[in-house]
Amino acid sequence: MRLLKQSWQLLLLKLTVVLGSLWMLFLLSHTKTGRDASYILRYSWLEYTDADGGREKVCNCSAILQGEREALEQAKLLTITKDFHKNVQIPDEYYINATQDCRKFKLSRKYLTLPLSQEEEDFPLAYSIVVHHKVQNFERLLRAIYAPQNIYCIHVDKKSETSVFSAIKAITSCFPNVFMASQTVSVVYSAWSRVQADLNCMADLYNVSKKWKYFINLCGQDFPLKTNLEIVRALRSLKGGNSLESEKLPGEKKWRISNVHQIVDGKIQQTGKAKEPPPFNLPILSGNAYIVVNRGYIRSVLEDNRVLALIEWAKDTYSPDEFLWATIQRIPGVPGSTWPNPKYDMTDINAIARLVKWQWHEGPQGSLEAVYPKCQGNHVRAICVYGAGDLQWMLEQHHLIANKFDTDTDAIVVYCLEKYLRQKALAEIH
Repeated sequence: MRLLKQSWQLLLLKLTVVLGSLWMLFLLSHTKTGRDASYILRYSWLEYTDADGGREKVCNCSAILQGEREALEQAKLLTITKDFHKNVQIPDEYYINATQDCRKFKLSRKYLTLPLSQEEEDFPLAYSIVVHHKVQNFERLLRAIYAPQNIYCIHVDKKSETSVFSAIKAITSCFPNVFMASQTVSVVYSAWSRVQADLNCMADLYNVSKKWKYFINLCGQDFPLKTNLEIVRALRSLKGGNSLESEKLPGEKKWRISNVHQIVDGKIQQTGKAKEPPPFNLPILSGNAYIVVNRGYIRSVLEDNRVLALIEWAKDTYSPDEFLWATIQRIPGVPGSTWPNPKYDMTDINAIARLVKWQWHEGPQGSLEAVYPKCQGNHVRAICVYGAGDLQWMLEQHHLIANKFDTDTDAIVVYCLEKYLRQKALAEIH
């Protein structure tokens, strides 16, 4: 009886090997290389297909990416249709319910649960994401930048609705490398609290992991323009440097740092008091809230006495996020910094941190005065909320991230961009 059982086990093992070999031969005969067969077995299910989209799938993303007029007109028509808007929205409750089964959620949303290359695995990144609403935007952003070797800190504004907090907390609970900020603040536009949200995540990321190489901060309405591999290669090319806007502070903005400000009824206001000069006679530079910096820069933010003094001094200024990081970048000795001489000034166009279309810099194609072509979506506080017609131009730029996107006003631009990036990421597999 024992011999019969062993014979059956041996036969079953041989049958498994034969069937496996036949399956691999079939794959090899239907693909060009062994790598393609391996790809079919491991990665093809991660591709975004029309079945993964909602009403957006009626659009021809390939034609949109190539700037074809008919496809762009169809996309624009859909974005102003009420039924289309209603059908592409994903309520917060969906995420709360879907994440009850994390494995199913990650499978259905096609998250990348393994590094796509050794190069990426060896170069982990740290992300801070500040969110206050629009969970759908946030989740699609997270999915687009997610890789298991990276680490992500999520700061949800204390003022956010309960459903927003619950949905984001539920999403983060499904990933070991995604976590909520240990301390949160109520963010006031143009006030210190916006910086504090990032500082809280910087400290958490720095303390939780020693492996990551670069820090990138985001908001919930950002979206990447590059795959993780492209981002890694762009950061490697910096050779330890940082990339962020840092240039001379315009005269019309000097009131922001020369007057004491305070929060009154949830809004920032001047007090009429003059501020003392900055510590160590540091030259204040102009920049923006979003940066691409190495781990050493973050260490300086958390530990360098000069930076800590600057942080204290900046707490009662107006819009400190638009000068603090830029100023730290020009402090001698900060890792990856550049000298404060104007020769080293860097604009947002030259930095790779963030692509933003400001309304006053837009203009007709071919205009020598225009920095970029006109926004094809709409404007919020003079910033372009991208439309599908901006996609072709965006993907020609060298920036890693773009701002702003809003699925409430144009879900097609996000759908086509995430589909394009996933196809490109999978095509990069060696």
